[in-house]
Amino acid sequence: MTSAIDRRSLLAGALGGAAALGLAACGAPALSVPDRAATGTARGGGTMRIARPAASAAETLDPASSLSAYEYLGAIYNRVVRLDRNGETVPDLATDWSLNADATVWDFRLRSGVRFHDGRALTARDVRYTFQHILDPEVASPQAGTLSLIESIDAVDPTTVRFRLSTPNAEFPSLLTAYQCYVIPEDSADTIGSTGIGTGPFVLDSYTPAGAGAVRANEDYFDGRATLDRIEFFSIQDTSARVNALLSRQVDLLSQTNLDNPTARVVANSLGTTVATVPNAQWYTIPMLATSEEFADPLMRRAMKLAYDPQAVLATALQGTGTPGWDNPVPPQLSAFLEYEREYDPDQARAILKQLGREDFTTRIHTSAYEPNFTAIATAYAAQAAQAGIDLRITNEAADSYYTQIWMARPLMVSYWFTGRPVDQLLNQIFRSGSSYNESAWSNPQFDQLLDAARADTTEATRRQKYQDAQRLVIDDGAAMTPVFGDRLVGLSEDVVNYDEYGFEFDYLALGLTEG
Repeated sequence: MTSAIDRRSLLAGALGGAAALGLAACGAPALSVPDRAATGTARGGGTMRIARPAASAAETLDPASSLSAYEYLGAIYNRVVRLDRNGETVPDLATDWSLNADATVWDFRLRSGVRFHDGRALTARDVRYTFQHILDPEVASPQAGTLSLIESIDAVDPTTVRFRLSTPNAEFPSLLTAYQCYVIPEDSADTIGSTGIGTGPFVLDSYTPAGAGAVRANEDYFDGRATLDRIEFFSIQDTSARVNALLSRQVDLLSQTNLDNPTARVVANSLGTTVATVPNAQWYTIPMLATSEEFADPLMRRAMKLAYDPQAVLATALQGTGTPGWDNPVPPQLSAFLEYEREYDPDQARAILKQLGREDFTTRIHTSAYEPNFTAIATAYAAQAAQAGIDLRITNEAADSYYTQIWMARPLMVSYWFTGRPVDQLLNQIFRSGSSYNESAWSNPQFDQLLDAARADTTEATRRQKYQDAQRLVIDDGAAMTPVFGDRLVGLSEDVVNYDEYGFEFDYLALGLTEG
């Protein structure tokens, strides 16, 4: 598919228009796109074509890997549990679960009658093997650190699996919702990267790393047959080429592609294509490196926060398509979200700078074309900070080395994460002292103790309060700013119905094409 697309002519055509619209958008009204994709009755069967960016030339269908071909995973595998829209853990292959008094032993009961695509019955041994595989140091799974509290796993009987933990964790089931936790057959580690044998709603037909592939409907899926007969995946690395493939009707849906506002206007106004919104899907951050000379002082970090209004950044950079973050990293759709709006006071920020002897503070804020909204957010933040006397120089960096040379190395930059992590994983993985994903290198012993106390608390209301107290510490003392949660703007054909995606969840069962 990639070679069939004349990128040169397409780029000169449709997205040349997008660039022009981008200039026009400086004074354009707020972008208006549908809240979600069309819903309704899909025709039975059909083939959907999805364009996606490949993880790398070495990508694999092994879900535990850091190089997994993400778009295939939800189609061909299931997890023990998954997340609902409110961030609550709900059954997938498990029917229910229970814990002991101190939350160190967890039993999960599995559905009966579930089979892998090769006909083998799913048992507790497969679940045990899956998590042993994730924890295998040679796999180097990104989820291994989060699950390192697992002390042992027992297949109690064919449909019961027991996890013993080294420390109490009342939120343990939520840690199994990560997309690295899709269940694979026992003893499949050597082949799963290419066979993709799971229990999911689609069966793998073909797969080429960083190339094309296809899946077909699983006629024996335990939750009913998928609407579509077939999904074809095409790897198109360049964002502009992916968009042009959609505009020229060569594909039906763009996966993992957040359209910038000018491009979204082109797609929304082109014949046969539209834009769907995934609310608050992009969590944008501006980490201040707490180990740097510039931001080691908590007072300096406070001034950087007081200096800007997240609502202004949202309006300017994203034209209102999202939610102001107010430096709270927990997205508002999670039930543990803390409703707490910190002060916006540029005069107080200016006073703090004077107190610190930094009235003329200037530094670089690094950005990149790696993500389409980075530079707009950096520019909007810098304009706000200037009102407090802070001089930030916008510095564009190469996209291909942004996350290897700039991230977690420069004092101030723009970054992002996908939302979809449960609150316990989010706070522990990205803000806990010493975590490998702690992008601001912030360390606060009180915060760490709160997280430990929350994990040991088996009463939901008081546990939630502890996670909210932890959020307050991130807002007041943390070194990473969260200016906005951006809506993901997804380009798709008007023939697509029932496209539904949130966090890391994607509904492959109901996805379909219009009748006619």
